[in-house]
Amino acid sequence: MPVKIRLQRHGKKGKPFYWIVAADARSKRDGKFLEKLGIYNPNTNPATIDLDVDGAVKWLGNGAQPSDTAKRLLSYKGALLKHHLLGGLRKGALTEEQVEEKFNAWVAEKDAAVAAKISGLTQEQEAEKAKALAAEKAVNEKRVADAQALEAEAAAEVAAAEAAEVAAAEVAATDAAAEEAAAEEAPATEEVVAEEAPATEEAGEETKEA
Repeated sequence: MPVKIRLQRHGKKGKPFYWIVAADARSKRDGKFLEKLGIYNPNTNPATIDLDVDGAVKWLGNGAQPSDTAKRLLSYKGALLKHHLLGGLRKGALTEEQVEEKFNAWVAEKDAAVAAKISGLTQEQEAEKAKALAAEKAVNEKRVADAQALEAEAAAEVAAAEAAEVAAAEVAATDAAAEEAAAEEAPATEEVVAEEAPATEEAGEETKEA
């Protein structure tokens, strides 16, 4: 029976995750399987890969063929390396101690690389967060400055309106004082005219007598 190591889709629409399974090559992609070897979740950053390395190596040793995606995952987790090292052990080129030593050294190096990547992603996220906070602070400061400018402009308009009212009141008071002064001068002029009128009449009578 030909066996294939492949991915079996699970999850919901738009956010799938996959089981890594050993299945009969003739069965449907999401049908029955012989053994579940791990989980692959591409929705996380970095992607989550949980693999039973020894189980995968066992199926590889029995002739199972991985799909292209499964092969990349097996390589990423070291299953292909361990399968290769065990091949050297069977041929007598390596001892069990050498196989374990080489594989453990590779795993340690891989874990360090993954940890460095996670640390870098964390720093990038913190930098993006700080950048977003700075941008938000700038927006808030601009909003406050605009509000203060509007308040200052409104205060200037109120002050200008009050100054215009005061000037108008002063002009009105000046006009009223001028009108009162003119009104006071008018009766005095009439009295002068009235006093001059009898003298004119007397002069006319003297002319007649002559």
